[in-house]
Amino acid sequence: MTARRVLIMGGGSGIGAATAALFAARGAEVVITGRDEARLAATAGEKITARRLDAAVDDDVTAFFAGDAEYDDLVLALSGGAGAGPFADLDLAGLRRAFDEKFWLHLGVLQAALPRLRGSVTFITASSARAALAGTAGLAAVNGALEAMVGPLATELAPLRVNAVSPGVVATPWWDGLPADQREAMFAEHAAKLPVGRIGRPEDVAEAVVFAATNGFTTGQVIAVNGGLSLAS
Repeated sequence: MTARRVLIMGGGSGIGAATAALFAARGAEVVITGRDEARLAATAGEKITARRLDAAVDDDVTAFFAGDAEYDDLVLALSGGAGAGPFADLDLAGLRRAFDEKFWLHLGVLQAALPRLRGSVTFITASSARAALAGTAGLAAVNGALEAMVGPLATELAPLRVNAVSPGVVATPWWDGLPADQREAMFAEHAAKLPVGRIGRPEDVAEAVVFAATNGFTTGQVIAVNGGLSLAS
């Protein structure tokens, strides 16, 4: 990989942190942002610089991109925790928050970042956008909205390349809200249904993100990294 400057918004843990580590291992200069200073400090390293930033605060985002720093690649790994549950009882106020925390947040950051980008943008979405699993209609709406924009953005923003990586169930802090026994039981049940026989690791998704960001002949694509979820019965 040639020397690149990469910005990962939401890079303090999980998929964002794994992506930062992989880019750095392959020679890139990486800047990560997030709200949790402890997680940022744990991820930072020789080639990874951490900047505390709340992407939900417009003034903070504007100030961050007001300088003259440019980036080859932007990875948007911002995620919210709301929006799941059976539709009949779905908390619509929570779903609105989910759009605010992910869909609108991604678009606002991308608009602010555009003058500083020269290579690629990669959204981290989720397989809920297309898996048609019960209890995920809200999540499908949020992630599906982002995925629907990938093609039009790739056309409109060219030569900037725009892609998304769409993970399945991956062992990240996103699931920490579940009690440990329920989480592990859910992971085991899901793994048993997948052709690969396991749930995902952040490093699995990181490999796809680095590919999407650095392959100059790939744009307008949603890359599924889900262990064969669409093949499972």
